[in-house]
Amino acid sequence: MQEFEKLGAFYLGRTYDLSAGTRQETLVLYDSRDLVTHGVCVGMTGSGKTGLCVSLLEEAAMDGIPVIAVDPKGDLGNLLLTFPSLAPEDFRPWINEDDARRKGMTADQFASDQADRWKRGLAEWGENGARISRLRGAADFAIYTPGSTAGLPLSILKSLDAPPAAILGDPELLGERVGTTATSLLTLAGLDVEPVRSREHILVSTILSHAWGDGRAIDLTGLIQAIQQPPAQRVGVLEVESFFPAADRFGLATAFNNLLAAPGFDTWMEGEPLSVDRLLYTPEGRPRLSVISIAHLGDCERMFFVSLLFNELLGWMRAQAGTTSLRALLYMDEVFGYFPPVADPPSKTPLLTLLKQGRAFGVGVLLATQNPVDLDYKGLSNAGTWFLGRLQTERDKARVLEGLEGVVTGSGGRFDRSYYDKALSGLSARIFLMNNVHDVAPLVFETRWAMSYLRGPLTRDQIRTLMAPRRLEARVDAPDPAVVSRAPEPPRVATTTAPVAAAAAATGGVQPVLPPGIQQFFLPVSGQRAAGAPPSYVPRAIGFANVGFSDAKLKVSHTTSLTLLAPIDPRLGTVAWSDAVAVNLTPDQLEARPVGGTTFAPLPPMAAKAKAYAEWEKDLKRWLGQSQQLELVQSSQTGLTSMPGESERDFRIRLRTLAREQRDAGVLKLRQKYAPRIAAIDERIRRAEQAVARESEQASQQKLQTALSVGATVLGALLGRKTISTSTLGRATTAARGMGRTMKERQDIERAKETVETVQQQRADLEAQVQAEIDALASALDPLAEPLVPRVLRPKRGDVSVRLVGLAWVPEG
Repeated sequence: MQEFEKLGAFYLGRTYDLSAGTRQETLVLYDSRDLVTHGVCVGMTGSGKTGLCVSLLEEAAMDGIPVIAVDPKGDLGNLLLTFPSLAPEDFRPWINEDDARRKGMTADQFASDQADRWKRGLAEWGENGARISRLRGAADFAIYTPGSTAGLPLSILKSLDAPPAAILGDPELLGERVGTTATSLLTLAGLDVEPVRSREHILVSTILSHAWGDGRAIDLTGLIQAIQQPPAQRVGVLEVESFFPAADRFGLATAFNNLLAAPGFDTWMEGEPLSVDRLLYTPEGRPRLSVISIAHLGDCERMFFVSLLFNELLGWMRAQAGTTSLRALLYMDEVFGYFPPVADPPSKTPLLTLLKQGRAFGVGVLLATQNPVDLDYKGLSNAGTWFLGRLQTERDKARVLEGLEGVVTGSGGRFDRSYYDKALSGLSARIFLMNNVHDVAPLVFETRWAMSYLRGPLTRDQIRTLMAPRRLEARVDAPDPAVVSRAPEPPRVATTTAPVAAAAAATGGVQPVLPPGIQQFFLPVSGQRAAGAPPSYVPRAIGFANVGFSDAKLKVSHTTSLTLLAPIDPRLGTVAWSDAVAVNLTPDQLEARPVGGTTFAPLPPMAAKAKAYAEWEKDLKRWLGQSQQLELVQSSQTGLTSMPGESERDFRIRLRTLAREQRDAGVLKLRQKYAPRIAAIDERIRRAEQAVARESEQASQQKLQTALSVGATVLGALLGRKTISTSTLGRATTAARGMGRTMKERQDIERAKETVETVQQQRADLEAQVQAEIDALASALDPLAEPLVPRVLRPKRGDVSVRLVGLAWVPEG
């Protein structure tokens, strides 16, 4: 195993000596947990910024961290160009043929050249095709293209659904969500209005607030209708007509109608729903790296989509449990225009909230730009890691230094402006200065070779080719695995009642009169039915019950509320609760009166007797006790049990987060355990290296002294002295002794070097021991491979309670 293959460590490159202009051997391993405090990457075109960020995303994928990567330029699709065999034919479909022509090569020659270049580059950094295979197997990779069918399309319809309960219950978050969504919609419609102050913005915000406050979704059609007939009679203290007359509202409705009717807008309604859960994980629970390409969109469309995406991510994040480990990563390849220092586009507020609150939920944000001037550095003070590459102008450098100074001093560090100024001035391609608040000092490093083939922006046709197999497999009508609150739809009654309903329609039955003691309910009529012919009502028994499940060992205590509709046998007067249909309706969602002009199917005789309902209630309680069960799964490794209503997929994702937390905590504990021993060995290495240097210096001095003595003796002989004087003999003796000492010094150097090698080997052995314990820790915590144990809970007799059994009239037709 390569020395950089360590859990939770991102291999980014090796340290670089700016003064000497040489790469050093020290690895740059970035702790994944440091991204929980977010990061910023700044560098001009040609600085290697894209290569660094792609490498970081590769490392995240290999560590099992799901990623949403927003791609305004079209470069990030390169993450799917990974070729384990590194064969020329793998590169051939993706080369830039213009580059081949400029180099005077044929396409095949250029593909072979690129394959050789990637082999050499990877080998230079200790990488190979096997590592590329591990990358491909570690996560699912996909390219989404909202507003286009080139990649996997994304439908924005779900983005206008009511936010999750975590946001609905927080007035501040709900206000932000309403405001940014209103601004995004108006921007998409081509209306440049001032948020909060313009009447268009206030009206759209009011409509969204009313719909979401009632737990209802709203689409563009509903928005247009609500603009013409607002849900509120007043806005503030003013009547709607005084605040925003109908004639003026018609112009706003027309703007949205034109948008809805525009050619090509229907592609915004196609594909998977915009669900963060689906973007981060596959249906099986594997981590996913989702590249969301928006290069094909106009500026207004980009802002609209990015704002919706950030809001969706914010809502998903707020629904998660807190964690200290990196749970998910949001990366934006060019944040210019989306996070300006003065203006307030709809993307800025949710992004700022993610930067402020993401740490508590394990959601990291990494932003990149080649335009450092137009960034809100006050907001970026929440970013703990800064990757700084070559900058284009002195103005860019001054602006970056100003922002970085705020980060360093804000975290309690000392900002040496002259050092950073000099370092930034000396950077070249692929050389970056990293300032990490979690490290004791900044460092300069050279980025490693990316495993992905960095061929530049992908065309729509190339994206279409990459995603063609996925579109065939995709089931765009598949239900969203994330739990979403939706307004309940009126249930459809069983087809066996169709003859009864037809007979009722033919006879034009009227509502029967019931004796006291029988409670009757009317299920709501859908809007489509109400607009057409009046429906017919058919009778059903309706039961409201609570069923409890508990198990102290599994730490489960859960109560399910049920509303059941069951047919009534017209001859026997019994209710077949085993044929009941569960509906997502509570008593307060049912009507007390029927819709006018409706007809009623005949009522079975027993349904008109109050005592029958008491018998039906006993039957319901008995049937619930026998039939109801709660199916759960349990992790044998952790002992944790899935929550009621939690799918196996979501449970495994939760286990994965827990495993990452335990892994990070275990790695930290092991590092702390071995830190004193490693520090002691490092001190021995330092002393041994000092001994080598000292012995080398002494040897050099002795060698010089010996050379002088020998030289003087030889010189005397060359001057023609016929007799050997005492002084000459003394010098010769001294020279001989000096040569002996020189030989001894050489032996001392060799022994000192052997000591260094021995201690270095001891350190390597200790690091290998630490890594072996870390690997053992990781292998013991693999929730995707762990077989789960099924657990079935049944209710105890006292845990079943029937609140009410009554008569329900169900609309049909």
